[in-house]
Amino acid sequence: MDQKKAGVLLSYGQTILSTAISLTYTPVMLRLLGQSEYGLYTLVNGFISNLSLMSFGLGSAYMRFYSRAEVQEGEEGVARINGMFFTIFLLIGALSLLVGGILVANVHNIFSAKLTPQEVETARVLMALLVVNIAVSFPMSVFSSFITAREQFLFQRLVTMVRTVLNPIVMLPLLLLGLGSVALVMVTIFLSVFTDVLNLLYCRRKLRMRVTFGRFDWKLLREMGSFSFFIFLNMIIDQINWSVDTTILGIISGTAATAVYGVGSQIHNYYMALSTSISGVFTPQINRIVARGEGDGQLTRLFTRVGRIQFMLLMLVLTGFIFVGLPFVRAWGGEEYAGAYPIALMLLIPVTVPLIQNLGIEIQRAKNMHQFRSKVYLFMALGNVVISIPLGMAYGGLGCAAGTALSMLVGNGLIMNWYYHTHIGLDMRYFWKNILRIVPSFLPPVLMGLLAVSLHRFEGYRGVLLFAVPYAALYCLCVYRFAMDEDEKNMVRSLIRKITGRFFR
Repeated sequence: MDQKKAGVLLSYGQTILSTAISLTYTPVMLRLLGQSEYGLYTLVNGFISNLSLMSFGLGSAYMRFYSRAEVQEGEEGVARINGMFFTIFLLIGALSLLVGGILVANVHNIFSAKLTPQEVETARVLMALLVVNIAVSFPMSVFSSFITAREQFLFQRLVTMVRTVLNPIVMLPLLLLGLGSVALVMVTIFLSVFTDVLNLLYCRRKLRMRVTFGRFDWKLLREMGSFSFFIFLNMIIDQINWSVDTTILGIISGTAATAVYGVGSQIHNYYMALSTSISGVFTPQINRIVARGEGDGQLTRLFTRVGRIQFMLLMLVLTGFIFVGLPFVRAWGGEEYAGAYPIALMLLIPVTVPLIQNLGIEIQRAKNMHQFRSKVYLFMALGNVVISIPLGMAYGGLGCAAGTALSMLVGNGLIMNWYYHTHIGLDMRYFWKNILRIVPSFLPPVLMGLLAVSLHRFEGYRGVLLFAVPYAALYCLCVYRFAMDEDEKNMVRSLIRKITGRFFR
């Protein structure tokens, strides 16, 4: 429980730290790179990230098979699972090197239509470095998965925070030396190796992780394959939904439009991090509840409790961004990136529903009932591509974002909520009843926000802070007073007591 609490708090701490550093560092990076080269980096990174699909969903399967082996076979079973996953990912890493090498050799044929010859050569270097990074990350992911399964969240989050701080410290000198987008990739590789080595040492020395390489259990491998296939399908869908827009824009509009969309997408990533920071901490607990057969009632209560916390946090950010997002984007990225504001809004609003329900993904996987979601998301992704291409040609980045938003509203907002209630065993009436009880508490801060922006023009960071500080204070006060139940209030009071107690000591 202490590890879980520390994991949640440090997750939010890391998210806040990462956002604060990025707000300071990203504008400098954008100006040192220039819009064209940043667009090139966004394009290549999004394209090569497709190689992550070669995990075939097995990374997400680790938690389920670890939990089952731990309950049924103990340490021997866990050691065997570790050996199987490490062997499989080692082979996948080698395969990704081969496929990546083919892509690097054909970079001219892929991007030459909209890129200059110099940009094509830079893209070749970036792709080669990113391919090596992804190939190495496959086998090393077993160690980070083992740390999560053992619920060692304190170590994990501290390493992530150190990596967050190191990123701009190492990156800026290289950018100042003129290495450009190549520096971004080089630092990414350095920090990945740094994290992987720390995870390996922690697993071996602290957790005494055992890895058994013996007779391959082909029956278990077939079961893993059956379980992972639909996770793999869902990974393809997610990759399409979040990468297809930059690829489409890169092909039909060039690097400038891709760069603007990339800024809007980065804001969307910050928003998603607020939700995923807490949900990942509960993945081992969900798998244990299902493995022990402890019932749907407990899952529904956990699902709702976490969803309420996520909803309160996300709506603070979303409503605040609606009011002062445009001056923030102008101050952060520059006037040429002002078009990222409507793109970001188009992505943030519909993604809020799945973000407050992302614990449901782990519940589906723990129950081995994730197949339906993958099928639904497949049709969502196909619809997204079909819609985004003509909309992108007509309206640029905003059109592509609209296609993604529409697919999320239909799939996540309607179909998946029906499936959670009728098949997974989650009481969605109970969930939404508890979520909607929070909404009336938003009325005072929203009215204050409308009045403030109608009376005053907020510009630059100073203007954003002038609005955000009193708005956040009123929002938190109203949510605490009118929306939180007694358990949530106790959690807040306990956190405040601990922070103030340590401060005064």
